[in-house]
Amino acid sequence: MRDQIFLLGNVIIMMAYFAIMVAIVVPVARAGQLRTNKLAVTTALIFFSCAVGHAFHAWTIYTGILAGVAGHAGATWSSAVWDLFTAAVGVYYWSLRRGYGILLGEGPIYVDPWGQRRLDEADARERAARATLAALVEHSADAIIATRPDGTITTWNRAAERLFGYDAAEAVGRSAAILADDPGVSEQREILTRILNGEPGISYEAHRRHKDGAPLEIALTASPILDAGGTVIGISVVARDVTAAKDAANRQRAIEERTHQAQRMESLGKLAGGVAHDFNNILSIIVNYTDFAVEQSGDHPDVQADLAQVRRAADRAINLTGQLLTFTRGDTIQPRDLDLNAAIAEVQAMLARTIGEHISLLTMPAARPVVVHADPGQIQQVLLNLAINGRDAMPDGGTLVIEAATARLDGSEVNIEPSLPAGTYAQLLVSDTGHGIPADVAAHIFEPFYTTKPRGKGTGLGLSTVYGIVVEAGGGITVYSESGAGTTFRVYLPLAGTPAELPGVPATPVAPPAGNGQTVLVVEDEPALARVAARILTNGGYQILVATNGPEALALHAEHGCDLVLTDVIMPDMSGRRLAELLHERIPGLPILYMSGYSNGLLGTTQVLDPDVAFIEKPFTATDLLLKVGDTLRAAAPWKSTTGS
Repeated sequence: MRDQIFLLGNVIIMMAYFAIMVAIVVPVARAGQLRTNKLAVTTALIFFSCAVGHAFHAWTIYTGILAGVAGHAGATWSSAVWDLFTAAVGVYYWSLRRGYGILLGEGPIYVDPWGQRRLDEADARERAARATLAALVEHSADAIIATRPDGTITTWNRAAERLFGYDAAEAVGRSAAILADDPGVSEQREILTRILNGEPGISYEAHRRHKDGAPLEIALTASPILDAGGTVIGISVVARDVTAAKDAANRQRAIEERTHQAQRMESLGKLAGGVAHDFNNILSIIVNYTDFAVEQSGDHPDVQADLAQVRRAADRAINLTGQLLTFTRGDTIQPRDLDLNAAIAEVQAMLARTIGEHISLLTMPAARPVVVHADPGQIQQVLLNLAINGRDAMPDGGTLVIEAATARLDGSEVNIEPSLPAGTYAQLLVSDTGHGIPADVAAHIFEPFYTTKPRGKGTGLGLSTVYGIVVEAGGGITVYSESGAGTTFRVYLPLAGTPAELPGVPATPVAPPAGNGQTVLVVEDEPALARVAARILTNGGYQILVATNGPEALALHAEHGCDLVLTDVIMPDMSGRRLAELLHERIPGLPILYMSGYSNGLLGTTQVLDPDVAFIEKPFTATDLLLKVGDTLRAAAPWKSTTGS
C-alpha cells in the first residue's frame, strides 16, 4: 500500500511540474522570447527537470510493484507524506496560476496581487502624466511642433494651427519648408544641422509665412529630442508670433524718433530765432547806412550802382531772416478764416507765369469750401515753397498737382510732424513726378539750413519755413516719396468751426460695414504695410490673402481666387495697374481697389491710374480702409450677381 501511495504522489508531482513548465513555455514562445527571456526559459527547464526526475522515480516504484519487491529503497512513509505534500503544492500552484495572472499579461513573469496593484497604480499615474502633458501641449498658447531629423513634421498642436493656418491633418507628414520662403528654408536646414551636431537648443527670430501667404514674424526655440542612448531622433520647436510685439516696438521707436525730432526742431528754432534777431540788428545798420551813402553820392553813378547791389543783397538777407522768424514762430501773423480753394486759385495764378513751360501745373480744389483759420500770406508761402521744391525736382519736366480736401486722422499716425490728435482736418497736397527724396534726406528736410541743392542754389530755409507756418497754425505735415517716382507733401490744418458746421464733413464718422467672409487679396511690397492692411481687414470680417508683388498675387489668385484685390499702385517688377489688367483678362469686372502714398489727383493726371478708379491714399485709418473696401464691393454687386460668385 505504501508503494502505491509513493507512485501516486510522484505521478501527480510529475504532471504538476510538467503543466507548470508548459504554462511558462507556451506564452513565452507566443511572445517570441524563447531566446531573449532567459529567466522564463530557465524556470521552465527547472520544472521540466523536476518532472522528469519524478517520472523516473514513479517508474522505479511501478516496476518494483510489478516485480513484487516491497519496501523499495527510499520509499518510507515520511517520503510518501512529503511527496503527497509536494503534489498538493503543485496542484495549489496550478489552481492559482490564472488568479495571479502568471505569464498571461504584460510585465513581470511572476507578480502577486499586491505587487500587481502597485504596478497598475504606477501605470495609471504614468498614463495620467502623459495625458496631462499631451493636454498642455495641445492647449499651449505657443505653437509646439515636432519634426524628424529630416524636417518632416510629426506633431502639430492647436496653437500651430492658429499661427500658420494649416490644420494638423495638412501639416503632419509634410516638410517644415511649407512654412518658409527660400531664405527661410536655408535657415531651417542650418538650424537642423546645428542641432544634429550637438547644440542643446537654439533660440532665434525668423520670417515665416501663413498658409494664405501673409508674412509672419515669429520667435522660435528649437531643441533636440533624444532617445535613451542620447541619439537625436527628432527636433521640438516652440514658436510664438511676435508680429504685434515688433509692430508695437517699431511704433514706439517711431514715436521716440518723432519726439527727438520735435525737440531738435525746437532747439534749432531757438538758435535760428536768436541768430535772426541779432542779424536783423546788423542788417538795419547796413540798410540805413547804405541808404545814407546813396543820398550822398548823387553825382557818382558808379558808386550808386555798387550801393544798389549792396541794398539788394541786404534785402535778400532781410527776407531770409524773415523766413527764420516765421520758422521760429516769432513773426507777426494775422490769421483769419480762409477757404483753401481760394488760396490754391491765387497760387495757381502766380505760378502759371513763373513755374516754366516744361512743368504741367494742375490744381484740384475740393468740391466744397474747406475753411481754416490761418494767415493767408503764410498759406500762400507754404504752397509756393512746396511748389517750387516740386519744380526743382523736375528739371526735365513733369507734372505738379496741388489739391485741397478733408481728411480723417485717428491720432495714431507716426509719420506726421508734429503729431495730431484724432479728428477731421483740412488737407493740402502738393505732388510732383520728380526724382523723389531718399529716406535719409527726408529725415532732415524740415531742419533749417538743411539743403541738398548745389551751393548758391538754396538756403535750406524753404521747408523749415513751411514747417514753422504749419505748426503755428496748429497743424502737421508729412512727406511720402519713392525714388524715381515723385513726392507728395500733405499739410493738415484744423478746420475752422465744428465739423457739423462744415459742408461735406460728417459730424460723426460713419461706421464701416462688417465683412461677410469675402476674400481680399492684399498686394503690397512693404511687409509692415501688408500686415497692417491684413489685420484691419481680418478684424473687419474678411478672409485675407497677402502677396508682396504682382507675380505672387497672380499665383495666389489662380490657386484661391478672391472677391476683391487691394493693391499698391507703384511696385517693383509689376505695377498695380498692370496686375489689374492681367487679372481682368482672367475675370473681367473683378473689383480692384488701389492704394498709394501719392494722391489720386497726381496718379490720375499722369495716367498712372484712370481718374474714376477705386482709390485710397496712404496713410489710411482702419475706418477709411473698411469703408472703401465696403463701397468697392457694393459697387461691384452687379458684377457679382452676373458671375454668380
